[in-house]
Amino acid sequence: MPSFTSHQLLKPVVQAFLYSVAALIAIGGSFYIFVELADEVAEQEKFALDRMTADAVASIQTGWLDTAMAVITEIGSVAWLTTGSILLAAFIFFAYRRKWWRLLYFAVAMIGISILTKSLKLTFERQRPDVLQQHDGTGFSFPSGHSTGPVVFYGFIVYLVLRSSLPRAAKWLVNTALVLLTLLIGFSRVYLNVHYITDVIGGFSLGLCWLTVCLLVLEFSLWRKKRRA
Repeated sequence: MPSFTSHQLLKPVVQAFLYSVAALIAIGGSFYIFVELADEVAEQEKFALDRMTADAVASIQTGWLDTAMAVITEIGSVAWLTTGSILLAAFIFFAYRRKWWRLLYFAVAMIGISILTKSLKLTFERQRPDVLQQHDGTGFSFPSGHSTGPVVFYGFIVYLVLRSSLPRAAKWLVNTALVLLTLLIGFSRVYLNVHYITDVIGGFSLGLCWLTVCLLVLEFSLWRKKRRA
């Protein structure tokens, strides 16, 4: 029989503990940021950060950047994320046969963030800096759906990559690209003047909080299933 040292037995426990602490910090921190912003938005406060960011963006606007931001913002659109979610769900179904927990929580994560975003927009009824239908710049502004959706969608892909058997270098490369893409989508909304920067920060915070909760419960469900087996 193979023998295990105390260090080998404790390592998975320590890792699980550290991951859980990191997840709780992410949930608490992102939730706090969202609540603080939401409180100010509910009181219709004006943010100096919004004005400063708008001025900074106006100073760098160029023709080629306008085109680039228009393309990038589409990667966070409802149509794009819906299509991507269907394809990712199919991949999860075939890649993790008889392990339907990942598919279930991916569906919960995407459907849940959509409901949360729409409900909160109707609750706060914050007006946009500008209404541009061509860039999905209609409806209410806070929180930004182009921030909440991409954080959950691309964040779930980051999770799947981390849990995959890819080489460490490949994981870093893919996940860094996904994080940068998500940030650029959020920035594109400010650049195109259809969202305030606080809408985007609020969206990122809400999306990260919801995604982390879903992944934490998913990992706990997988751990329980493995323990029973």
